[in-house]
Formats: sequence, C-alpha cells, structure tokens
Amino acid sequence: MLGELVDVKFDVKPEAPIQVGDIVGSIEGFKAISDIYCVAKGRFVTGNPDFAFGLENVSEKPYDAGWLYQVAGEPDPRAMNVDQYRALLDETIDRLLAKQSQQE
Repeated sequence: MLGELVDVKFDVKPEAPIQVGDIVGSIEGFKAISDIYCVAKGRFVTGNPDFAFGLENVSEKPYDAGWLYQVAGEPDPRAMNVDQYRALLDETIDRLLAKQSQQE
C-alpha cells in the first residue's frame, strides 16, 4: 500500500527496552511514509540486516525473508497469528477497493 519501498529506518538501538505500541522506526515508499510500531514488550534486538541490499523481500516474502525487526520478549496478547492477519489485510484491502470503485 506504500508503493515501491525506498527506505526503512530504525530509531531504536539494539538492546533498548521497548513496549507494545512504541514506534521503533519508519518505512518509506514512493506513495507514503509509515511508522513501524512494536508488537511486543521486551528489548529491541535488530532490524533486518538484508535491508542493506534492498527492500524487495518486504513485499515479495513478508512472512519469510522480508521480516522487519526482532524483539526478545513477550508478544502483545492481542497479536494475531499470520493467517488471521492475512485475512484482516485481505478484508481491509477489499473494503478500500470497493469504496474506491464507488467513488469513480
């Protein structure tokens, strides 16, 4: 939804304590910039080191090589598993597309 990705930055240093909902960085595409929010309580470990070589995996393999960051700690108890999250994204995109086609 951000368009082609051009940059990912992490504002949190390794080993820094983090909480659910903290902004740990940002991701930028040609269309927009979005904050990256923490989904766990614990300590920030690292951002994906492969981003130094390109950001394609974020879009192409988001549940594999395109991971954003690692946290050591406990996930938000309200976190969804990958299948639930995919379903939520599909539903959200379908609603946005339907709304867009109604406006045309």
